Amino acid sequence: MAVTAPSSAASPGPNLRDIHLPPQPSWWPPAPGWWLLAVLSLALLLLGVWWWNRRRRVLRQRQQVLSELDRLVLQHRQDGDHATLASGMHQLLRRVARRHVAQAAHQRGEAWRQTLARVPVDASTLQHLMALDQLMYRPPASFDDADAVAAAARQWLRLALKPASWKPAIAEHADA
Repeated sequence: MAVTAPSSAASPGPNLRDIHLPPQPSWWPPAPGWWLLAVLSLALLLLGVWWWNRRRRVLRQRQQVLSELDRLVLQHRQDGDHATLASGMHQLLRRVARRHVAQAAHQRGEAWRQTLARVPVDASTLQHLMALDQLMYRPPASFDDADAVAAAARQWLRLALKPASWKPAIAEHADA
């Protein structure tokens, strides 16, 4: 009896194909982590734009106030009108103070001094600023230190235009 070897051409089982891989994942839609990163990036971008615009607006306002003071000093050097300089600087100080103290436009005497003192300046600067209240109504010959008053006003305005530099208001207690 002769045993014949099975031929490889006629296999008894099904004809199988090789293993095939699934297709590559698509880039769209992104995974949830990428969506979260995109939302956070957009939020940070919007926050940065808002902060930049706010900062730019504050710097522009500060520059406008200081350039108005420069304009007043330049006008005083040209025409020598002491009353106009004192009045203009006094009004400028009151407008800036009114941003923090609503009653600043109507304060006089010690109340005005306390409002000015909420900005940390030295005593001589405060004294020059308080003198503006009187200099507006004096004769022109009495305003000798216009440059010192302008320097004091500039120093106070630079500090007053930074909201963080204002000291808290001193609460007045009424006796009951």
